[in-house]
Amino acid sequence: MLSWIDGQPATALNLQNRGLAYGDGLFETIAVRHGRPSLLDGHLARLALGCQRLAIGADLAQVREELLRYASQLGDGVAKLILTRGDSQRGYAPVADAVPRRILQGGPLPSYPVAHAEQGVRLFPCQTRLGEQPLLAGLKHLNRLEQVLARAEWQDSDHAEGLMCDGQGRVIEGVYSNLFLVRDGVLFTADLSRCGVAGVMRGALLEQARLQGITANVCDLPYGALEQADEVFVCNSVYGVWPVRGLAALNWSPGPLTRKLQAVARTLLET
Repeated sequence: MLSWIDGQPATALNLQNRGLAYGDGLFETIAVRHGRPSLLDGHLARLALGCQRLAIGADLAQVREELLRYASQLGDGVAKLILTRGDSQRGYAPVADAVPRRILQGGPLPSYPVAHAEQGVRLFPCQTRLGEQPLLAGLKHLNRLEQVLARAEWQDSDHAEGLMCDGQGRVIEGVYSNLFLVRDGVLFTADLSRCGVAGVMRGALLEQARLQGITANVCDLPYGALEQADEVFVCNSVYGVWPVRGLAALNWSPGPLTRKLQAVARTLLET
């Protein structure tokens, strides 16, 4: 594994790092193809928003430069960028002079079954609920315990992803992806102002829908909206788009709008 800390090859981190102690930081998972990070502007924009909300004074120009150098060395794979507030002594209070730490780790692109993209995937109905915290909503912060607990709910190979709802039973997202519904040719995806992760691919697909004249609604989605959907798909910035073919007793087939946006996502990841 190719690992850098603060721009230099390294494999050891100070045990007083606040990311380790408190999850005090952010991360981005970025597909790298031919030495170039995909959807880089979207990843850095979300990182900048996270730094603003958490008051982490990172040099984002430096982060970008390091990430480009790192991707050039990685070639093809997945780069995980972790940005923590830095090191400090014991205690929750942030240290005024803490220096943010930049961690880059890389691995190969995952080899998903072809059927995931062609025939679609089944979703596991997770019982773990997402808690509401508007200050953190949308961010990819380092506390992923809700997702860890949700992913532990199934071990079978029949389900490639899980569906997560909030405490009110509203449909929010997958464990590691965002969710879209299609009804009568209109896109729907969850409002993430209370909880959930605003995925980079989700944002890119919403922008492409706008450019192509596809109506898209970002709104609260009751569980019943799934029963009324003509098509369902999940997306993230590594695999692109997977059609959803089933969830519990519900079943769908990959439809025309799913296939259209799947092709769009593939292009976005390859350019």
